[in-house]
Parts: sequence; C-alpha cells; structure tokens
Amino acid sequence: MLYRTEESVSSSIKSKIPFLFLVCISIWWGFYYQSNSKLNDYGSANFEWLFLLDALIMLPIICFLFVKDKKEALLKSIILVCLAVLVGSYIIPEQSKLVWHYLESGRYFVLAVILLFELSAILTVYLAIKAAISKSEDPDLSIEKPIKKYLGEGPVAKLLSFEVRMWTYALFSKRVKSESFSGEQHFTYHKKDGAQSNLLGFVFLIAFEVPIMHLFLHFIWSPFAANIITLLTVFSLVFFIAEYRAVAKRPISLVGNKLFIRYGLYQPLVIPISNIAKIHKNLEFVKRSRFVKRYNFSGFPNVGIELIEPVGKVKSVFIGVDSAEQFISAVLAEASP
Repeated sequence: MLYRTEESVSSSIKSKIPFLFLVCISIWWGFYYQSNSKLNDYGSANFEWLFLLDALIMLPIICFLFVKDKKEALLKSIILVCLAVLVGSYIIPEQSKLVWHYLESGRYFVLAVILLFELSAILTVYLAIKAAISKSEDPDLSIEKPIKKYLGEGPVAKLLSFEVRMWTYALFSKRVKSESFSGEQHFTYHKKDGAQSNLLGFVFLIAFEVPIMHLFLHFIWSPFAANIITLLTVFSLVFFIAEYRAVAKRPISLVGNKLFIRYGLYQPLVIPISNIAKIHKNLEFVKRSRFVKRYNFSGFPNVGIELIEPVGKVKSVFIGVDSAEQFISAVLAEASP
C-alpha cells in the first residue's frame, strides 16, 4: 500500500515536470530577450530559434519522457507548445520574429481543434449520463462512470464531475429520483432551518440583480466589464438553481456498512461505519478547520461524528439533517454487532 502511494506521488510529480520546464524557459528566455547586455550582445543576438528549440523540440520530448500515457503526453505537449507560442509572442522582440508570426497564426487552429475535441467529449459524456439516468441507475454513478472512463480519477475528473452534476440538476432535475440513489435508508436535510427556502431566496435575489447590475456597469464602467461580470453572475445563478434542486434530491444514505454523505452538489463523502468512534447530537457553532468537515446550510449542524481514523485530514464531520434523532439511531443500529 505504501509502495503504491509513493509510486502515485512520484508519477504525479513527474507529470508536472513539462509545465515546470515551460515556466523555467519562459522566465529565462524572457530575461534574455528583454535584457540589453553582453548576454545577448546588447540586443543584436535576440534570435528566435533559441526559444524555438526549447519550446518546439525539447518541450514535447520532455512530455513523452515524463508522462506514461502516450495519448496524454501528446495532448499535453500540444497544449504546452501552444502556451509556449503565446509566451514567445510576448517575450521575443518583433524585429527578431521570422517564423514566429506563422506559429502565432497556427496556434488558433490547434486550439480550435482541441476545443472541438473537448466539446465532443463533453457531449458524449452528456449522452451517456442522460441514458444512465433514464434507466433509473444511481444518479451519482451515472455522472461519474463516463467521466472516469475518459479522464480517470484525478482532480480534473472530480472538477468535471461537479460541473456535470451542477448542469444535470439545473437542467434535468425532474429525471433524477431520490429513490434511485444507492442505500437501504435515506435521510433528508433540505427542511432543516429552511435550507431550501433560503437557497430559493438567493436564486430570486441574484435573478433580480443581474439586469440592474449589468446596466449600471455598462454605463458607469465599461460594456466589456459588464458582460464579464454578468456572465459570472449568471453562472452563479445556475449554481444556486442546481443547489436548490439537488438538496431535495440527493439524500444522505446508509449503504451496507458505509455512510454516504451527499449534500447538495458536494462530492459524496463515504465513511465506513466501523470508522465512526462516536456520533452525537450537536447544538453549538462549529468553527472552520482543516480537521473538520461541515455539511450544513442554515443554523448549526445538529449531528457530530468523530472518526477513529482520519479521512485525509478530516477527524470530525458535522452534518445538518431534518431528523437528528432518527439519523443517529439508524447509524448506531448499523454500528451495533
């Protein structure tokens, strides 16, 4: 187990070496081209091929040396080369550019191809999720399966899972049924202290604010800034709509000998029942801490769980549920031999 952990850490470090190499050459050649000293013969030796050799030859070689998956290495090398061309367009003096102008034009075509590839992958994932949800499978598994198939289980896959989960509940929440989630017993949390009603209030508040703030920024500041801020605000509106719908759909569940904590759009936290040292009712405010995980929308979380072995760095979990007594009794009954 320790060997596998060390191997995964080593692999993670190696995968970051190509990007670090790009950062290093960008800083070094940026300093070289922008200086006016003996280093570059007082500006007369600012040859573009110096950066071109590192960016277009050495960088792809390093990608294939340090990334095991050749498809991933190819994709990473293309992306990093495009970034290198973008960097080169800023650091290489205009009078020294001969080939670089052609590369600057070509990078847009490459980025368009990559964007098309990503959109097709997202469309494929969407169709797979839609088909799985229509079969009444566990909605979380329906979302995670196609994403893990294409991206594995890294941070990018988790982020994309969150994004897809958000759009799923924002657009297709009617197709998601609470009883489709895995588990023998389900517990709700959307009624506690008016959690779902508060989220609906945020939805109306943001929706009311968007057109007023857009017009204000458009005339007071700039149309471009107004468009950017409006776009971000609309994205937050979609998030709150999805969260509002998800809280009533995604339950906390007892699945065999494990506790699945699904809370709004959050990534599920899975706790083996055997890892629970103590579960108790909570009536106090819980401070933020890297050792504490809080799942609660309004008021104080009413259930506290102390773990025997930490989950990552988390030693305690606090949850807000509709019926604390029922939830505690069910967990204790499952934990008893």
